[in-house]
Amino acid sequence: MINAVFATTKTPFMSDNPALLKQQQDIVDTIKIHATQGGFSVIIGEPGVGKSMLKSHIENWHNERDTTVVSVSRTLHTYLKILLQLGQSAKLDVPDKILEKSLIEHMFAQARQHKTLYTLIDEAHLLTSETLRKLRLLVDKFPKKHNLVLFGQSDLMHYLSLTANADIKSRITYSSHLLPLTNQHLTEFIERELSKANMGANTFTEGAIELVLRNANGNLRLCKNLCYSSLMDAARLGEKEVTIHHVNAILIQPHWRTHKELITQQVPK
Repeated sequence: MINAVFATTKTPFMSDNPALLKQQQDIVDTIKIHATQGGFSVIIGEPGVGKSMLKSHIENWHNERDTTVVSVSRTLHTYLKILLQLGQSAKLDVPDKILEKSLIEHMFAQARQHKTLYTLIDEAHLLTSETLRKLRLLVDKFPKKHNLVLFGQSDLMHYLSLTANADIKSRITYSSHLLPLTNQHLTEFIERELSKANMGANTFTEGAIELVLRNANGNLRLCKNLCYSSLMDAARLGEKEVTIHHVNAILIQPHWRTHKELITQQVPK
């Protein structure tokens, strides 16, 4: 619908591999450096600040000749389940009892091809300390040209700071906290997405942009969803300009309400 109304072949805010913002690019550059001598990286941040975008960007390195990436996204599992996911990502078809050994051999085989190796674990704040410790012991046996990258919410670093987990924290070579974005960075993100779709910067009125920024509150995912939904509402009405009216039409939906607002709505006046 958006493509037809706005006469574009690309849909903004829906790219599988959008360009990174500055703080994400800085993190990526550092992760690459730490992978040259064996790294253990931890990236934390609240939901929606850009961790998933960062992880997807690194996963796309697997298409490069000198890089191998294995990735795990479902971490509410035992160590064995994570091993199976790593084996599946590495395209290994071996019995469970030799999976660890096969993974290590696979990594060394990749290293002999002069490849840099990355192991990505998403939602790492949900892992138990026992599973984290086993993962750390496993990657200790991987080739040096490797980086284990944990993505999680801020609780992960507090969890690793406990005395009982000192052996894990002491091996971290790099960590970064993805912060909420400034209005300037979110505005640049919106303008860039529109430009990539060959849509004018005036597709959103100034008032619509201000309303999006106020409600996104520095959250990249909220900004992306609100912009896309507002575009959809404008397209539904056959209008080629997104105004405050279209943004407000999205904001009245229940999932944009705070807990306090939802409770207030249920109380009869």
